[in-house]
Amino acid sequence: MNRHTSHLLFFIVVGLATAAGAQSQSGTQSSHPMGQTQPVVKTAPAAVSATKDPGYVIGPDDMLQISVWKEPELSGSVPVRPDGKISIPLVDDVQAAGMTAVQLSEQIAEKLKKFVTDPRVTVIVTAINSRRVYVLGEVLRPGGFALLPDMNILQAISDAGGLTQFAHGKKVYVLRTENGKQVKYPFNYSKVLKGENPEQNIALKSGDTIVVP
Repeated sequence: MNRHTSHLLFFIVVGLATAAGAQSQSGTQSSHPMGQTQPVVKTAPAAVSATKDPGYVIGPDDMLQISVWKEPELSGSVPVRPDGKISIPLVDDVQAAGMTAVQLSEQIAEKLKKFVTDPRVTVIVTAINSRRVYVLGEVLRPGGFALLPDMNILQAISDAGGLTQFAHGKKVYVLRTENGKQVKYPFNYSKVLKGENPEQNIALKSGDTIVVP
């Protein structure tokens, strides 16, 4: 074998090895037949309901997710205004406070029939801000707090940061309006915390005020 032939064989072997390496690298990057990478499609997270109670009555300051099937421009997150209404394209203001999610979806669908063929509307309560309880007095963070389902006195005090060192834990009480009158429910924080007098740890209602002297 002469010198020129040796050089020619050398370049052929190098060329084949380079082509094989490139093909192998391309195959690891994508399974697409044309060797192109497939785009990653990200979907928006689904709205999560803030309550599992189908009979929950919507109130001012609640947040709602309105979904109209195949009508993205009519869908979105909306707050319930202090006047109890929400704003939706095409139908403008709609009364929301005082209704359940199902009732509101039916009302919106009825109003959209003038503009959309067979509108299918879903309403989800994503944040409950209208139902609140209040913790006042010797707690670390006094103020109003969102009333979660089945929240009791001990949990509300925990949300307020707990009692201060100056609090009289045995003299805590809850003020609640019933039939137009204010009713006082005693609560011995120290005993309930120890597992005693569990009946005092009542479930709270919207508007309740916990006073920690």
